[in-house]
Amino acid sequence: MKKTKKTGIDTDCIHAGQEPDKLFGGISVPIYQSSTFAFENAAQGAARFGGTDPGYKYTRLGNPTTAALEEAVATLEGGEKALATSSGMSAISTIFMTFLGQGLHVVSTDSVYGPTRTVLEKEFARFGAESTFVDTSDINAIKRAIKPNTKLVYIETPSNPTLAITDISQAAKIAHSNGAILVVDNTFCSPILQKPFDFGADIVIHSMTKFLNGHGDVVAGMIVFKDGSLFPQTKNVLVQMGGTIDPHQAWLVLRGIKTLSMRVKVAQENSIKLAFELVKHPAVAWVKYPGLPSHPQHDLSKKQMKGPGAMISFELKNGIDAGRTLMDSVKICTLAVSLGGVETLIQHPASMTHASLGAANRKLSGITDGLVRLSVGCEDYEDIRNDLFDALEKVTSPKPQNMEASQVG
Repeated sequence: MKKTKKTGIDTDCIHAGQEPDKLFGGISVPIYQSSTFAFENAAQGAARFGGTDPGYKYTRLGNPTTAALEEAVATLEGGEKALATSSGMSAISTIFMTFLGQGLHVVSTDSVYGPTRTVLEKEFARFGAESTFVDTSDINAIKRAIKPNTKLVYIETPSNPTLAITDISQAAKIAHSNGAILVVDNTFCSPILQKPFDFGADIVIHSMTKFLNGHGDVVAGMIVFKDGSLFPQTKNVLVQMGGTIDPHQAWLVLRGIKTLSMRVKVAQENSIKLAFELVKHPAVAWVKYPGLPSHPQHDLSKKQMKGPGAMISFELKNGIDAGRTLMDSVKICTLAVSLGGVETLIQHPASMTHASLGAANRKLSGITDGLVRLSVGCEDYEDIRNDLFDALEKVTSPKPQNMEASQVG
C-alpha cells in the first residue's frame, strides 16, 4: 500500500499489502499458484539464489501472494517484517525451533493453548529444551521462573481458555532485563484490539485460522517481528523445515482481513451484552470476560486492550454434566473447536482443545472440568442469546441467587 501518512486500522485492513495488479489492474491481489518461477537467464537465477536479486525462485522460499499477506499483517501489528506459515502451530513451533535448543529455557503462560504446551513438554524436551509454565498474569511468578538460561518469555494474553490477562509491558521489562525475547500470542485479540509491540513485545504470533481469516475455511499462522533483527534466522528455520503457507490459503486470509475490523467489532458488541446477561443466570457459577468488572485484570485490560474481545469462558453450577447438556442443546451456536469466525462456536476445553494437558496440569492452570469456552460470532444478538438461554433452561440449576452474588470472576 502506498501512503504518505499514517492511516487508521480500518483503512489498513482494506488496503495494507494490497495494490492493483501491475499487469491487468485487478484490485485483488492475484493468486500466484505456482511452485516455481522462471528466470530470464542463468545469471538471474544465480543472482536470486545468491541474494543479490530479490525476485522469486520457489514458493516454499517466497511467493508474491504470501508476501502481500505478510506486509498486510505486519502493517496491522505495527511490525517491520512478517512470515506467513501453514498453521498457527507451525508459527509457534518455528519460534521454538529458532530460539530454543539444548540447555535453553522458556517461561510460558500455564493456561496457554494446549498443543503449545504439549509440543514444549513432549517434543522440544526430547532435544534438551526446558520449559516452565506459570500464571503470567502474576508478574512476580514470571520473575521467579526466570533462569540464567531463559531465552524466551512466551505469553498468551488473554490466555486460552481462562482469559487471564498478562501485563505485556512488565513482561517485556523482565524478559529484556534477563536477555530474553518476549513473544506474545495475539490470536484472541487480533491487532484490532491489542498491539503488543506498543508495550515492548519483540515477536507477535497469530493463528490466522481464527480472527484474521474469520471464515472457518483456512488453517494458517503468522509470525510478526517488531524489527528486522530476529527475522533472518527465523525465516531460515521456517523455509528449511517447510512450514510455509500455500498461496491460495494466503489469498483467502487476505480477503478475510478486509472485513477483520468490522467482524471483530460486531462480535465484541454481541459478547459484551451476552456476558452481562450470563452473570445473572441462575445456572451459571462464574463468567470470565475482560469486559466484566469482576474480571481479575479488568483494569489492565482497559489499559492494554482497545476492547474486551469476543471470547467468553464460563462454568455451570452443576459442572461437566450440565456443560454437556448445554452444548448438546444449542442450535445456532455450533459445537466445534477453533474461534474467531463469523459464527458462534462453543466447546469444552477439558475434553477437547486442552485434553492433552492432563487433569493435573489443567487444574493447576485453572482449566476446570466444567469450563465452557464461547467464541461469540456476528449473528443477530437476540438469536445468539435466545439459543444459549434456551439451552440453559435444559440445564438443572439451583434456585436463583441475587445478581450481586452471581457476579464472581
